Amino acid sequence: MTRQFEVPAERVFDAWLNPEMMRKWFFTLEGTNKVCTNDPRAGGSWEIVDHRGGQDYRAIGEYLEIEPPTKIAFTFEMPQFSDTVDTITVEIEPMGQSCEMRFTQNIVVPHEEQWNESDLAAALGEYHDGTEHGWNLMFMGLKQLLEEGFISYKG
Repeated sequence: MTRQFEVPAERVFDAWLNPEMMRKWFFTLEGTNKVCTNDPRAGGSWEIVDHRGGQDYRAIGEYLEIEPPTKIAFTFEMPQFSDTVDTITVEIEPMGQSCEMRFTQNIVVPHEEQWNESDLAAALGEYHDGTEHGWNLMFMGLKQLLEEGFISYKG
């Protein structure tokens, strides 16, 4: 996924690592966020806990690579749903007072041993579509937060 931001690359980079910014858009909403911690260095960890519909949703990971202000790579896990670990890479290309962000998620699909290639492809398609939809919503919020200073949660 690729997104354009009308702010310097450093601001987009910071939004991925600064807990005060993360709790407003990254896998959570400011009003539903219960936990937002991170140790932004290679080998450091991060955690988000979002509370919605009476349930906590926990996302965790480890930073693999951090190159200010152009690259962040980290793992992404949701242990309550699966023991799989995805890898996410965020590359930010500065363009003067704006930038382009390229987002890649390598999705590991949990599956059954008896599944054939068609079953696996169908599951991967479902995961891809659902994941893309979720990130798209988050990136719309991130753009609003960075460019307007707040996120409007109205449709």
